[in-house]
Amino acid sequence: MSRFVAPSGDRQGTASRGVVVGVVAVLLAGAGASAEAASGTTPGDPVLSGATVNSGHDVIVGITHDVVFPVTVTGSDDSGLAFVDVDLKGPHGGFYTTDAFCETATACTTVFTVNAHPAPGSDDPVDLANADAGTWSVDALADAGDGGSVFAPGIGSFGLKRAARLTVDAAPEPVAKGARITVTGKLVRANWDTYRYAGYAGRAVKLQFRPKGSSTYTTVATVNTSSTGTLRTTVKAVKDGYWRWNFTGSATTGPAKATGDYVDVRS
Repeated sequence: MSRFVAPSGDRQGTASRGVVVGVVAVLLAGAGASAEAASGTTPGDPVLSGATVNSGHDVIVGITHDVVFPVTVTGSDDSGLAFVDVDLKGPHGGFYTTDAFCETATACTTVFTVNAHPAPGSDDPVDLANADAGTWSVDALADAGDGGSVFAPGIGSFGLKRAARLTVDAAPEPVAKGARITVTGKLVRANWDTYRYAGYAGRAVKLQFRPKGSSTYTTVATVNTSSTGTLRTTVKAVKDGYWRWNFTGSATTGPAKATGDYVDVRS
């Protein structure tokens, strides 16, 4: 399994290629490196039509566990696609692979593994920083069975985001009908620089309620987090049910929902 990351000037076309089987280990590299295009294109060269990352979902990374996600490049050629290089480029760096075999004549899948906090002694130093969160693009260099090749920069994109967590507490419980309930909580997100979770300030979070016996939550209010990520508001007790906070995510951070806190309302 190759872990080599070459500068863009050292990437050779199709003459000398390694093979990656199974999970591809990746390294965080400097910005600007990418797969080098084969020299020129001619009629009959393969055509790449798109790239799908993580089945169309954001890649959300915490601080301790590996996150494994596939990148599938699709295209066509009279002789079928044979190999693919995939480069993922973010705001301040990228993940790069060597060749992976294509599983069909029209689809090639490479699997990436990332972790913000590598285990001590790990030889896969994927060290994410907070600045890496955001929108990433996909470059692909594909080879066909007859030796033709094509380079497709920016053929796909995806969000690489910091994981978030939410807590909730609704009190008092039980409570008299018509009395006020205070609902508190805290929104935190993974800090890839310190390998800890920290409060996420100034974010709009929905307070939602689900009546007892129902499966549907309804938004009751929207509250902004404090400078430390805390949430607090008061609502009137009307009926038995569950209260939760719901954060829908941001450009750099994934969504989070608190587990509903049940409040018994008594007449």
